[in-house]
Amino acid sequence: MEIFHKSYFYINKKPIFGTLKNLFGEMKQFYKSKSLLRLSFLFALLFSVISVVNSCKKDDDEEFKDHVVKFEVKTTTGGVIKTVVTQVGTSQNTIFDPVGTTWTSDEFFVNSSQAQLNLDANAVLPSADSELVINLYIDGEIAKTDKKKGAGPMVASIDYSFLEL
Repeated sequence: MEIFHKSYFYINKKPIFGTLKNLFGEMKQFYKSKSLLRLSFLFALLFSVISVVNSCKKDDDEEFKDHVVKFEVKTTTGGVIKTVVTQVGTSQNTIFDPVGTTWTSDEFFVNSSQAQLNLDANAVLPSADSELVINLYIDGEIAKTDKKKGAGPMVASIDYSFLEL
């Protein structure tokens, strides 16, 4: 029995209390390192949140802007405009037999979120050197033009997108 008691208090021929002391010391170091790990994780998380917030501040610029838009259809003398079709976003407008050799829409505001502007015109031209010209004005400047030259029925078309691909 005496041998049993001696082996009970010894591990690897060392007193058990010394081994327990070492074990608690290692656990204390592990806890401290775990706290350091927690602290470093907290700093990494905080840095990530600050980075995301700062990057979002740069995106606060207004993505879509209002533009002044105007459509124009012209023919040379003797040409007859038969049909003008305008489309802003999903809203379409058709004008049949406008009077004169020039048709111009009123200026109106379009938000660039509408994305798509379309202008189509159909005219009957009298001679081979006659022209059908359609213009799209954005902010007072010609953004796009289409010209058709010839005699007889002619169709000109403009498609414009505010979105950059």
